Amino acid sequence: MQNLLNYINGKLAEPCSGQWLDNINPAEGKIYCRVPDSTKEDIQLAVDAAQNAFSSWSTMPTEERTKILWKLADLIDRDLEKLALAESIDNGKTVKLAKSLDIPRAASNIRFYATAAQHFASEAHVNENDSVNYTTRFPIGVVGCISPWNLPLYLFTWKIAPALAAGCTVVAKPSELTPMTAFLFSQLCREAGLPAGVLNIVHGTGAQTGQALIEHPKITAISFTGGTVTGKKIAGTAAPMFKKLSLELGGKNPNLVFSDCNFEDAIKNSIRSSFTNQGEICLCGSRIFVEQTIFDRFVEEFVKQTKQLTVGDPLNESTNVGALVSEAHLKKVLGYVALAKQEGGKILTGGNQLEVAGRCANGFFIEPTVIVGLDEKCRTNQEEIFGPVVTIMPFNTEEQAIAYANSTPYGLSATLWTENLKRAHRVAHQIKSGIIWINCWLHRDLRTPFGGMKQSGVGREGGLEALRFFTEAKNVCVKL
Repeated sequence: MQNLLNYINGKLAEPCSGQWLDNINPAEGKIYCRVPDSTKEDIQLAVDAAQNAFSSWSTMPTEERTKILWKLADLIDRDLEKLALAESIDNGKTVKLAKSLDIPRAASNIRFYATAAQHFASEAHVNENDSVNYTTRFPIGVVGCISPWNLPLYLFTWKIAPALAAGCTVVAKPSELTPMTAFLFSQLCREAGLPAGVLNIVHGTGAQTGQALIEHPKITAISFTGGTVTGKKIAGTAAPMFKKLSLELGGKNPNLVFSDCNFEDAIKNSIRSSFTNQGEICLCGSRIFVEQTIFDRFVEEFVKQTKQLTVGDPLNESTNVGALVSEAHLKKVLGYVALAKQEGGKILTGGNQLEVAGRCANGFFIEPTVIVGLDEKCRTNQEEIFGPVVTIMPFNTEEQAIAYANSTPYGLSATLWTENLKRAHRVAHQIKSGIIWINCWLHRDLRTPFGGMKQSGVGREGGLEALRFFTEAKNVCVKL
C-alpha cells in the first residue's frame, strides 16, 4: 500500500499526525493508496516555508521564473502517459480523456502563465504637465490554492501557475479524493529545480486541512474551485479576515437549441457537454432546452446516441463514460434520479447503477440518463447534480428560452445553438452566465476571463485576470 506524502519546503514528508486517509480507485471500489490526513501543524510548516521563500522568489527576475515553470511544463509533457494513467485510476475518468484533455491542459496552463508574466505593462497618466501617475503591481504574498476532484491536475495547475508566475509563493491543497497527480507533480517540481518553499502541497480533508489553510493569518488570498456550499463557508471565514477571494463554484448550465441550428452539430456536441467526464465538469450542460418544432426529433436522436455510449473500464480506449469519483457521489446522483421520478419526470434511458464485468465489478458506475417531463422550477432542474444526468424541455419562444436559462441561482456557462447571428448575440447578452458558447462547447482560450455570476462564484480566473488577482496594485504620483 503506497503512502502519498506532503511536499513542504522542497521535501516529501509524512503528516505530522501520522494519520492517513484511504484513497479508493473508483472503477474498482478498492483502496489502492493512502493520503496524509494533515492538520494545522502541517499547514503551519508549509506557510513558514512559503514565507521564507517569498522574498527570493518574488524578486527573482521574471525571465528566470519563466524558465523554471517552462521546464516543469516540459516534464508534464514527458510524463503524459504516466500522469494520464494515474489520473484515470484516481478519478475514474477514461484514460483517453486524461491523455487528450487533462494532462495536456495542465502543461498548457503552466506555459501560458510562465510567458504571460513577461508581458506586464503598467499604466501611466500625465496630468497637464503637472504630474505623472503610474501604477505598478507586486505579488500579494503567500497564497492558498484549493483545487477540486473532477479535473485534478488540470485545475490544480490552473490555480498555482498564475500564482507562481506572479511571484507569489503557494500552499496548495488538492482534493483528498484525487490526490495522486498532485503528489506526482510535487516530484516533478523537485526535478525542475523549483526552489524549496515556493510551492507546498498539503494533503487532507477540507474540514481539517483546508480550514486550517483558510484560517491562517499569513495567507493573503484564497483561490478555490468547488461546490457552492463550501464556497459560502470559505467566504464566511476569509472575508472577515480581509483575505482576497476567488471562488469558482457550481453550475446548472443551460443548453439552448433553436430550430435553425445545425442539427448534427447540436446533437453531437450536446452529447459531449452532457456526458464528458461522466458529467463531472462544472461546465456540463445539464439542462437542455429545445425549440418545440424540433423537440421530438432532437429527443429521439439524443436518446439514440446516448444509448450508443460505452460505459465501462476507464482504462479501455473504447470506453466513453467511466466511473463516478466515489460511492457517496454515486448515491447522490442516483438520489437525484429518484427525485426526478417523484417530481413527475420520465426516464427515457439510463438511471440505473451499472455493473461492469471483470476488475470493475465493484466500481461506481451509472448509466447516462436522459429525463423529460419536468418543469424548470423543480429541484432536479434547480440543484447541481454533477453526474451523467440531463433533462430536456421544450420551449416556444426566444423569451421563454431565456427565462428558462436564467431560472436557477447559478450562472456559470451557457451554450446556444443557432445559425441566426443576430439571435446568437441577442440571447447571449440576456443570459446571466459568465461564459457563453455559441455553436460550440468547452472551446477555451486561456486569455479570456473565466468565472460565473450569482451563486456560481466570485471573481474571475484566466488571462490577465488571474495575474491581477495574485498581485496588489500600487499607484505612484510624481509631481513634475
